Amino acid sequence: MARFEMLEAGFGSMGANAQADILFELGMMYATGRDCEPDPVAAHKWFNIAAIKGSSRAAELRAEMAAVMSKQDIAKALRDAREWMTMH
Repeated sequence: MARFEMLEAGFGSMGANAQADILFELGMMYATGRDCEPDPVAAHKWFNIAAIKGSSRAAELRAEMAAVMSKQDIAKALRDAREWMTMH
């Protein structure tokens, strides 16, 4: 995750499409376990943020993730996304 934290400092200067693409890739990374352990809560979080930034594909995958997650996990993912959005 640290490698993406460095990118966050420049998020404000990037276009919305570039932001959504990077956030979508974070969701894919956690959903598939690419370079990390699979984490459906983190995947949902990043897909949710990417969807807010305009990624329709992220919105679709967020819904697919939610269909197999517990209500508690969905609530945590939503809290985490809200916290990230508030800070960035």
